[in-house]
Amino acid sequence: MRTIRRLPFDGAGVDYGVVRRAVIIGNGFAGAENQCIGLVRALGLFSRHSLYRVTRPTGGIGGWLHWFPVSVHWKVDYLMRRIVFDGLGSFRAAISGHGVAPSSSSRAGLTNIHEADAKQIAAIARDSFHKDGPLLIVASGRDTIPVASSIRRLAPENVFVVQIQHPRTRLNRFDLVITPQHDYYPLTPQGQKQVPWFLRRWITPREPPDKHVVLTVGALHQVDPAALRIAASVWHEELQSLPKPLLVVNVGGPTGNCRYGADLAMQLIDMLHNVLSSCGSVRISFSRRTPEKVVELLVKAFSANPKVCIWDGQGSNPHMGHLACADAFVITADSVSMLSEACSTGKPVYVIGAERCKWKFADFQERLQKLGMVRPFTGEEDMSETWSYAPLNDTAEAAKKVTEALAERGWSVSMSP
Repeated sequence: MRTIRRLPFDGAGVDYGVVRRAVIIGNGFAGAENQCIGLVRALGLFSRHSLYRVTRPTGGIGGWLHWFPVSVHWKVDYLMRRIVFDGLGSFRAAISGHGVAPSSSSRAGLTNIHEADAKQIAAIARDSFHKDGPLLIVASGRDTIPVASSIRRLAPENVFVVQIQHPRTRLNRFDLVITPQHDYYPLTPQGQKQVPWFLRRWITPREPPDKHVVLTVGALHQVDPAALRIAASVWHEELQSLPKPLLVVNVGGPTGNCRYGADLAMQLIDMLHNVLSSCGSVRISFSRRTPEKVVELLVKAFSANPKVCIWDGQGSNPHMGHLACADAFVITADSVSMLSEACSTGKPVYVIGAERCKWKFADFQERLQKLGMVRPFTGEEDMSETWSYAPLNDTAEAAKKVTEALAERGWSVSMSP
């Protein structure tokens, strides 16, 4: 990491070494963008951040091309649309260099969110440096890597770039990388055994974490004591009066490394029936990824039970209220984010489906259990009995590492509004 001499105050009393604003580079996925927002919030810059987003084409064959780099995805989508709507003549013009790809603004389709353009953001950082100081860049997700790294290359003296989630290679493209410990599972003896020897050179990361890397247990998020106090106040009337203990059940959705369907739903239903007698109230919520069949089974099983309330997705999302007011949680194993948020409360967290997790996600589940933050949900629990642990504090600890890295460059973060 470079050490840059801190510039003095100018005649107007402006300190060029103080970070007063942040830019978030998102990818449109709540799980990734929420991590960026959580870090910016922990640094005291939430009211002074702008959101830029890397977008991909939607519809048509777009869903089949998500493994391509974003720039290639746009070009292929553009050519395919020209072929479909304008015929082969336009296709020939496009590949010969006479076609014009759609502009960033036309493809974004967004109002208060800007299309992520590395050159534009770098120019803003350079042009405003002597007025507003350094610009903090926080990005998360595979699609944001080229944009974030390009901003640092174009304005290295004016920005500090943090990439959340491991970029796999060339970590020196960023000032700091924040990633969970389980991203390094491929380097462990257990991970090595699961990879055939002829594929090991292709599995990343290939080197242990260096000085650019901040390791966390789980995902970053916006849940901290202050946020929980506010949520408890906002949801007091609806949730605090419910019979105790209040059990919150969060159901995610299957992933490539944690597969399940109706079978897990039936297992969850049986287990919840077994613990209902020890619960005062139960609140069930689903995510955008929850399969429709799973939702239908749980609604059919509990919609008529007076102890159980199932959020139907209408009105205000009770998620923060649930985190603040619950006495215990049952969470499906697929979501690192949901588990990280629940474990930041210090309350009992029971996990269903952990045995279905594979690869590094199994390592994440094992790590949470070793830390005493989660226990397997068996259906034999007495929910009136409680247990506790030191709450997961990844976001605040990551924010501290960012401020320390900034200090090495002679910079600091302005915590004033």
